[in-house]
Amino acid sequence: MRLTILINGSDPTVNHDYAVLWLDTDEHRWSREAHEGIDLPPWGELRDANGVTTLCAPLNDAPLCTLAGLHVDRKQRVTSSQGPAAWHCVPARSPTNGFWRLQAVDRQPIEAENRVFDN
Repeated sequence: MRLTILINGSDPTVNHDYAVLWLDTDEHRWSREAHEGIDLPPWGELRDANGVTTLCAPLNDAPLCTLAGLHVDRKQRVTSSQGPAAWHCVPARSPTNGFWRLQAVDRQPIEAENRVFDN
């Protein structure tokens, strides 16, 4: 299953930072589709624990971004459609807070044209 997520800053009317991500819950990977101001790498790994989805860089356990309230259960049900987000892209800065919102859910199996996630 693939989720499309929009992440915004705390006040999108003033701060126009955003990122659009695809989360592949089968592969436990994510990819950045568009962004401005939220500087995440092009792709990485995701972890889902205790109602928080954590986005990490490839082969790295340190969180880049957390999406509180986002969980996909075994029956492919998404627990929430929006919630708080925090990203940790710049090590010298404290985490930046904002919000995530579910844009789309694609439950059909997807065969990628190019295998971006292969190591």
